[in-house]
Amino acid sequence: MALSAIRYSCIRASWRAVTVSILSYSRFCSLSSSHRSGDYVITTTRHYDVRRAGTTQFMGVPVDGSTKMPNGHMDAIEPYDYRAFQPFSTAYLPGYMADKYDEDADTCQARAHSRMQNSVSSELSASITGYSSVSTLSENISIDYTAKHYALLPVWMLHTKWQGKDYLFAMNGQTGKLVGDLPVDKRKVAAWFAGISVPLMILLAFLL
Repeated sequence: MALSAIRYSCIRASWRAVTVSILSYSRFCSLSSSHRSGDYVITTTRHYDVRRAGTTQFMGVPVDGSTKMPNGHMDAIEPYDYRAFQPFSTAYLPGYMADKYDEDADTCQARAHSRMQNSVSSELSASITGYSSVSTLSENISIDYTAKHYALLPVWMLHTKWQGKDYLFAMNGQTGKLVGDLPVDKRKVAAWFAGISVPLMILLAFLL
C-alpha cells in the first residue's frame, strides 16, 4: 500500500452575508386516525394546508473554488472557525501547495445557492410535525448575496492505492476532522460475517 500525503491550502469562495427570504412555503398535510366500531374499522382523515414564511441569514457559506478538489470531501470536513482567519500573507505559503482557484465566484454561486436552499427547505420541513403524511405544494425561496470573499483554508490530503484502486482522504487542517473511503478486504468481511451468522443460525435453530 503506497501512501502520499501533502498539506494543501485550497482556495474557496465564501459568501459572508447572505439573506434568504422565504416568500412562500406550502405543504399539504394529512392526519389520519382509525377506530373499530363493531365489525368495521373507521378511518378519519383530516387535510391541512400548512404555510411558512420568513427571513433568515447565512454567514460564511464555503464553496470549493478548485476543480481539482472533490466537493464531497471538502464539504464533509467542515466547519472551519472563521474567527481564526488571518489577513493573507505570502509568508504562509512556503512549504505548502497553494492552488489558485479555477472557478470564480459566479461559477461557485450555484453550489452555494443549492446548499443554502436545501438547508432552508430541510429546516422548514422539520418544523412540520404531527401529521401522517406531508407533501410539497409550493416553495419559493429567494436568496440575496450581499458580499463575497476568497480565503485559503488548510487541508491535509492523503492518497493511497490498494489492489489497483485509488483512495483519497481529506482532513481539516484546523480541526483535524478526517473523511474518506476506507479500502475493504471482501474476503475478511465475508469471513467476519460467517463467523457471526453461523453461530446465530445454530442458536435460532436450537431455540425454535
